[in-house]
Amino acid sequence: MTTTITSRPVRLGAIGAGWWATSNHFPIFAAREDVELVGVCGRGPGLEGVRTQFGFDFATEDAEELLAADIDAVVISTPHDLHHPLAARALERGLHVLCEKPMTLRADEAWDLVARAEQAGTVFLVPYGWNYKPFTVAAKRMLEAGAIGEIQYALCHMASPTRGLFGSDPTHMLERWNSDTAPDPTTWSSPEHGGGYAHGQITHSSALLFWLTGLRAASVAGRVIAAGAPVDLFDAGVIRFENGALGSLSGAATLADGDKYQVDIRLFGTDGVLMIDVERERVTLSRYDGHREDLAIAPDEGEYECLVPPARFIELITGAHSENNSDAAVGARSVELIDALLRSSAAGGVDTPV
Repeated sequence: MTTTITSRPVRLGAIGAGWWATSNHFPIFAAREDVELVGVCGRGPGLEGVRTQFGFDFATEDAEELLAADIDAVVISTPHDLHHPLAARALERGLHVLCEKPMTLRADEAWDLVARAEQAGTVFLVPYGWNYKPFTVAAKRMLEAGAIGEIQYALCHMASPTRGLFGSDPTHMLERWNSDTAPDPTTWSSPEHGGGYAHGQITHSSALLFWLTGLRAASVAGRVIAAGAPVDLFDAGVIRFENGALGSLSGAATLADGDKYQVDIRLFGTDGVLMIDVERERVTLSRYDGHREDLAIAPDEGEYECLVPPARFIELITGAHSENNSDAAVGARSVELIDALLRSSAAGGVDTPV
């Protein structure tokens, strides 16, 4: 059971002070009265400016110094390949952890963090913005109520205008998020650091699928291609889930700049079909008994933003909220699917256990 902090602000540290941390997470935390920004860890000459801008007490380039400080929680927004060792050390110290997606690059590392988080009894949240939208929460309630029965087939598709990001030109993404700190190409377009569309974007759609349904992949046969980029821009896979259901996965990085993100999840069950479409902002239930239902969705609610997850992280720590829509287990199910997809592609598309 998580011990809540109610008598004082949550003392927060941060590891990683780049584009996403400074454009999204830090402004949210700095604006909250129930958060005290204690320390920030990063690299480069701009670190002191980040400390001053957001009001951290100290800045350091040493992650161990940050983790050893008097803090309750840590935000990890480093390159993907550093997530596991840093999150593991934080959990060893009994800290609450917000760890950026993908949670790790390998399935064994992801499930190691799940076990560590359970042992620590602290909050572990992976900030997937679509998992917190009112329309996806409503869709999950419908599934939990048995609206379509047992799932037999699941389609999970995502496409986004990110070809420049994975091809080392982050101009469009920088403009989209209005940050003063450009995305580091070594994070997004380097295979060694977990770059590519699967780790960078399918992590979103698959985590949404797994949170909505509770499914878990058993195996995947997949292919990815780079199409001239240093990392994968297109991904496709056939999934077999543990409950025996079949699934299809697809991803494409080459929408035109400014186009709406596509995330399309279609679930076919023993009693009906549920469609979730963030681009057209619709959730439609069609049951085999003739019942039809369309959820009312506010205009632009399908647009991606990540405002709720950092706030929810603090609310879970203080006890102000109890629902974690992207916990360590959700993150791990996404990681193990992507890990198997990439291994399958490297082996020629053979069916590969997660």
